[in-house]
Amino acid sequence: MRMVLSVACSAVLLLTGCQSTSLPPANPPLTAASVLASARPDDWRRPDPQNLLCMDFGKGRVVIELLPLLAPRHVANVQALVREGYFDGLAIVRVQDNYVVQWGDPNAEKPELARPIRTAQRHLPAELEFRLPPAVPFHPLPDGDIYAPQAGFLDGMPIARDPKSGKCWAIHSYGMVGAGRDNALDSGGGAELYVVSGQAPRHLDRNVTLFGRVLQGMDRLTALPRGPAPMGFYEKPEDRIPIHSIRLASDLPESERPKIEVLRTDTETFRRWVEARRSRREEWFHHAAGRIDVSNIPIPVR
Repeated sequence: MRMVLSVACSAVLLLTGCQSTSLPPANPPLTAASVLASARPDDWRRPDPQNLLCMDFGKGRVVIELLPLLAPRHVANVQALVREGYFDGLAIVRVQDNYVVQWGDPNAEKPELARPIRTAQRHLPAELEFRLPPAVPFHPLPDGDIYAPQAGFLDGMPIARDPKSGKCWAIHSYGMVGAGRDNALDSGGGAELYVVSGQAPRHLDRNVTLFGRVLQGMDRLTALPRGPAPMGFYEKPEDRIPIHSIRLASDLPESERPKIEVLRTDTETFRRWVEARRSRREEWFHHAAGRIDVSNIPIPVR
């Protein structure tokens, strides 16, 4: 019976000229996959190798992009630390569940054992806010933000903005990288780094200096064993995760540099990407939220 009906239906379609319902609709719904499929070559950008950190450890490589506009002195200091080989042989010392992964010198608080810093600085004043250059437009997301008057993106980095004062600051979204510090705002500088590895801890915004974001390798960091001590620190030296090296991509041979592109966040394609994430139209979804938070917008990397 099923075969007879199929033949009959096919005959009707031939006679009437109608199209089969198995064909895709003329205007398919906007989805994240369709946005990326229609992206043009100039919708993607290649990060500057001078601002790419390649951290190699036992689980593989983590690639971090630095954005000097967020915190120029910290970016320059981290670049200097990397170039003097400061991080080579140090360790991931903290993995706190749903919070952060942190690395640096396990002996930093023991002057007699701490690794010396030769060309960089150990401490810098915090860089918690910045101003956009006049030529750089800011496009806030449509749904507002709980923690700031506006939120949006700058070169793939989530930032907040107060239009009255013109001040901007980086947002503690998943994958963002910053400089650890003690209580004093000038007690950091980049010798101790952390990455947000869980639900966005937005209460840290404008309390810690942020200057970059992981582009590749978050899966390697989040798969690390959680530290058993308070705040996720490793109690035993043998539990720490050794860092083989951290290098700037510009200092690596061309063959060893990451070959990646990042979706630009200043294009119509990115606006469509945001809309596709706000109102999910894939077949699985039965309710489209129609809203989205800045920390729930992943930036595509290929």
